[in-house]
Amino acid sequence: MRVTGFDCDVLVIGGGIVGLSTAYALTQAAPGTRVTVLEKEDGPARHQTGRNSGVIHSGIYYRPDSLKARYAVRGAAEMVAFCAEQGIPHEVTGKLIVATERTELPRLHALVQRGRENGIPVRELGPAQIAEYEPEVRGLAAIHVGTTGVCDYPAVAARLGELSGAEIRYGTEVVRISRRPETGVAVLTSTGAVLRARALVNCAGLHCDRVARLAGDDPGVRIVPFRGEYYDLARPGLVKGLVYPVPDPAFPFLGVHLTRGVGGGVHVGPNAVPAAAREGYDWRTVRPAELASTLTWPGSWRIAGRHWRYGAGEIHRSLSRRAFTEAVRRLLPAVEESDLHPAPSGVRAQAVLRDGTLVDDFLIREAPRTIHVLNAPSPAATASLPIGREVARRALGVLGVTRV
Repeated sequence: MRVTGFDCDVLVIGGGIVGLSTAYALTQAAPGTRVTVLEKEDGPARHQTGRNSGVIHSGIYYRPDSLKARYAVRGAAEMVAFCAEQGIPHEVTGKLIVATERTELPRLHALVQRGRENGIPVRELGPAQIAEYEPEVRGLAAIHVGTTGVCDYPAVAARLGELSGAEIRYGTEVVRISRRPETGVAVLTSTGAVLRARALVNCAGLHCDRVARLAGDDPGVRIVPFRGEYYDLARPGLVKGLVYPVPDPAFPFLGVHLTRGVGGGVHVGPNAVPAAAREGYDWRTVRPAELASTLTWPGSWRIAGRHWRYGAGEIHRSLSRRAFTEAVRRLLPAVEESDLHPAPSGVRAQAVLRDGTLVDDFLIREAPRTIHVLNAPSPAATASLPIGREVARRALGVLGVTRV
């Protein structure tokens, strides 16, 4: 493929919320920029964006100097405003983070301090005050985070795509990339079309490392997929808002939590179990090449060696609804096994370094004519508007547009 003329200025791979937010930011910052989005599915937000609990995160969990902290705090306020302006279902509910064991109290107090460092209003609660917010929830202590909410992220993603004015091609997978740093990028798609662009943005989520390698770049990370399994609560009246456990700081996962969504139902979950495919939404889905990609990455084995006890517990709760119910009862004693009805699962695209380190922050890297978004799991949906602006700023720099 030779890069001669240009079909667009910026070609975005991935029609999730980050890719569509980037397209929106590009056309907002530089009107007249020609943007094309390629998405292999037949609609937007079919994977991470559309398969999560729909929470607008406050930013309380993240290091004050991290991209996650800055973008989540800013993004939460922007997401609420965007949903209100566009008429997208949303609600600012607040949430409780509840300690159920004494060993969790120091971590809970650390979250209070972190929240204050990030400029997030938090209120410390005792057992009686917990009951004021959530009568059925039990705990030794909790904090209330007032800026947390819920929204319809697939609707947000679709609206961003519409507002961007970009050409969005669904059912179009990228199969080959040819790059000429002095001229541009050409992409061959599964439909046989060749598209030429001055700059390429990789927002491929679960496949972002693979797309980076197609472009000739070493991402330095491997996406290791973790499935999160959810249940719907048959008695949603047991939960009024959002209830979370105190997270283990050794992991990027927040633990099994209770989320009342915009439709009034309550999601319970997720856990975090290894998936045998990038889009492995159940135990039956196995893609040998993708599984081999995970198993041949040294970091995968180092994770297993360090955290096998944690992983074994997650797998046990995946295979046993009784065990999952017991985990939920730590927060919600009234729940019964019969209250939990299986709901669609999600898969987290977790970037892992060769040494087994789980990449904790958002990871955006640049290459000639190319911007790669290599780690954007939760709270990426919350932070999608500022992330999109940052990626757009870098892409416009490739085009020689220095002011965003």
